[in-house]
Amino acid sequence: MGSYRNRLDIIADMLHAASGGAKKTEIMYRANLSYRLLMKYLGEVKRAYLVSFERKRRCYVLTSKGREFLDTYKEYARRNKDVEKSLSDVDGTRKMLERMCQKDTVGANDN
Repeated sequence: MGSYRNRLDIIADMLHAASGGAKKTEIMYRANLSYRLLMKYLGEVKRAYLVSFERKRRCYVLTSKGREFLDTYKEYARRNKDVEKSLSDVDGTRKMLERMCQKDTVGANDN
């Protein structure tokens, strides 16, 4: 499709970036986010208890809920990709059928 990332994609990228423990800037760069988006989503994932701030290491780490989210997201992303491919195939077939229904001068004498 394109390189558009939705909310779940961005959250998954952030959690993946923080999976070994990461500071804000590391998450920002690894997840390819602007500072504004980092702060918006970091607040969201903290409130959802997907990450926590580990004071001793001074970094963000995944919670067990965050690990569960990532595991579930991987399966979702795989299945979503399969569905998108199927929809694309179906759309291509529909377009071919539409073209077959258009006026065709080549077969005009086939009564």
